[in-house]
Amino acid sequence: MKFPLSWLHAHLDTTADTATICETLTRLGIEVEGVEDRAAPLASFVIARVIEATQHPNADRLRALRVDIGDGREYSVVCGAPNARTGMLGVAALPGAFIPGTGITLKTGEIRGVKSEAMMLSAREMGLGDDHSGIIDLPEDAPVGKPYAQYAKLDTIIEIKVTPNRGDALSVHGIARDLAAAGLGRLKDWPRPHITPAYPSPLNWTIEDPRACTWVVGRAVRNVKNGPSPAWLQDWLVAVGLRPINALVDVTNLFTYGLGRPLHVFDVAKVRGGTLSMRMAQAGETLAALNNKTYALTEEDGVIADEAGPEALGGIIGGEHSGCDETTTECFIEAALFDPVRIALSGRRHGVFTDARQRFERGLDQALPPLALDMATATIMELCGGEASEVSEAGAEPNWRRSATLRFERLMGLGGMEVAPDEAVNRLEALGFSSLMRDDLSVTVAVPSWRNDIAAPITLDMDPGLPASRAEAAREGCEATEAEADLVEEVLRLGGLDAVPAVSLPLPFAVPPPAVDAKQKRAIAARRVLAARGCQDNVTYGFLAHATVEQFGGGDPALRLENPIASDLDQMRPTPVASLALAAAANAARGFADVALSEVGGGYRSVTPEGQLAMACTLRAGSTPLNWAEPARPVDALDARADAQAVLEALGVPMAGVTVTLDAPAHYHPGRSGSFRQGPKTVLAYFGELHPRLRETLGLAGVAVACEVFLDAIPEPKRRKKTAPDLAAFQPVRRDLAFLVAAETPAENLLRAARGAERALITEVVLFDRYAGERVAEGKISLAIQITLQPREATLTDAAIEAVVAKVVAAITKATGATLRG
Repeated sequence: MKFPLSWLHAHLDTTADTATICETLTRLGIEVEGVEDRAAPLASFVIARVIEATQHPNADRLRALRVDIGDGREYSVVCGAPNARTGMLGVAALPGAFIPGTGITLKTGEIRGVKSEAMMLSAREMGLGDDHSGIIDLPEDAPVGKPYAQYAKLDTIIEIKVTPNRGDALSVHGIARDLAAAGLGRLKDWPRPHITPAYPSPLNWTIEDPRACTWVVGRAVRNVKNGPSPAWLQDWLVAVGLRPINALVDVTNLFTYGLGRPLHVFDVAKVRGGTLSMRMAQAGETLAALNNKTYALTEEDGVIADEAGPEALGGIIGGEHSGCDETTTECFIEAALFDPVRIALSGRRHGVFTDARQRFERGLDQALPPLALDMATATIMELCGGEASEVSEAGAEPNWRRSATLRFERLMGLGGMEVAPDEAVNRLEALGFSSLMRDDLSVTVAVPSWRNDIAAPITLDMDPGLPASRAEAAREGCEATEAEADLVEEVLRLGGLDAVPAVSLPLPFAVPPPAVDAKQKRAIAARRVLAARGCQDNVTYGFLAHATVEQFGGGDPALRLENPIASDLDQMRPTPVASLALAAAANAARGFADVALSEVGGGYRSVTPEGQLAMACTLRAGSTPLNWAEPARPVDALDARADAQAVLEALGVPMAGVTVTLDAPAHYHPGRSGSFRQGPKTVLAYFGELHPRLRETLGLAGVAVACEVFLDAIPEPKRRKKTAPDLAAFQPVRRDLAFLVAAETPAENLLRAARGAERALITEVVLFDRYAGERVAEGKISLAIQITLQPREATLTDAAIEAVVAKVVAAITKATGATLRG
């Protein structure tokens, strides 16, 4: 929020300079984001008199001026302003001056044959507003030659950042209150004007639905003359970034920024019927708003309506139809209280952000509407004339009165600062709290109406099965604790947040406990393994386009986003492979077809916790990297299998107990994919080549392979007591065997049979060759394995070795029908 110093001085009697004010605001917890000295950019501009203004000899729309700037010489100026005339006083800039409104540095030039040695300025060119209809026209007593910045006494503008809980700080009066409490001056009183009603109110209020509004007051003023607001009001509004419209509208903005109390004015002649209703919008209703946009209202929007329909989106923006303009002769002022949450939801739903919404959704002074109505009425009558009607009211003032208790010892225990009890109470009273009860240990104070953030009712999301007595005790305890913490903050910030000592939290352990759990360790290990295998780690969104997700087996309506960040990111993904495939396609489209990508992220199969999976995935496309030791080749399903197996081995999975099956999901190639299983039910990973139809849809021209490792499915490795390694005293023995087997027989069946033939001696079985060709019968292949025998008690004899080999051959023959090659 911005405010000029002159506006602050209207609420705060102080002699403090700008630097002191800014420093104090920061110490109070109200961050100063910027200070704009509006006089600085205008330092080189001076007040000038137009000695003569004549028609330009070579241009119909230009004027040739002779200008006096008070330095004893005349300047020739070419000017296009329609209001340039002989004898007028304006503001001139000389060559070398920077023009803030246009961003140019002025130079001497010649326009259509007439020399131009200076420039007469408009308000927009000086950065003082949007008016560029003509050059600035100053009063006749303006001193020629005096710097304009000194003459205009331009304000310094301070911009602050207000936290969401401090709705009271979104007003100049609220800022002044904090500064006065900090000892930086005296807060000026609000004199309540006495308004004598002259006639009955032409409009009455009714609240049809309390969701739309809880309390509203209003009053009409007739015989008004609506025109431009006075210069001081326009200057204030321009300083905070608003465009002056007319006196009636400008008065509402004056109170929005000055007191933090948004108001609205209706043109009585444009309201249909004699009643304004606070109700919820009906299906199909629309509102043509003051920002020249039309909004399709929903049944969750609160509106102010007359007989013809909605005239305002309550607490957010008014309607164009009933707005006040120069023809208005009778206005109706509205001051109401709206539900902050409903205001925020409606504003977000329609994309409307206004000063009124900003204040209503943070909470307003709930006792202020009658006073604000009287003050606005008096201001309108002062600026526009007229006479006031009786007050029309509906609803009732809410029960906003609350109390909070502060135990003095909590100032040290919670805030780390020793503050004397008397000083603590004085600080609270300076902020508007009033003492209700006090003893040596604590004080109970009444919370002022403008502090909605202190001792506010709290809604806890508790277990529905919790007993009512415990739930009520939890709620009451939370409210008391939160309220006391709020008071501690108020006392400490008034002494300056910079004075609060920085205290480290106590260390419960000499050696900190592990910062990551077992699940996080698995994710970290998987990420490192895949990076070591040459994959580039990716971090992508967990949601994709619905059409893309369907191609990877997803699309559950329960996982559709209600409020996506983009229209093509509206569905939770079932696997990170989908995101990696899109990334690979984007790289291929830019000339980088050979990629190896990985991501450790989430896959979403259902809304239950069990349906939210932690996965480690890779996607390789194109060819393997160039290497001097071996030629590049297209990636294949075995590369994806190797990635998955490397992750499983790194996470302690005993691969001897893992089987490979051919039941990968439909987004994989049905003949070039598989899964790792531990037992018949637990799937540890999928791997394989992506389905050609899927690659074509995604724009992947070449082969692409992927793997998905389910980290949550990997059991925790058994913790064994660390002992000395069990090293055998005898040399291992290795034997190579080749078998003829049917081509459709999985090699895994052969390996499993060999491992189980003699578990006491066989420690490893490795497949090292596969041959299919003219030397074997049609429909057959040759699989060669190496078995490792590790004796423990004695060196193996030839007979013992042959006996084990015979067992292996018999086991493989029985399991697969294979025969030993000669």
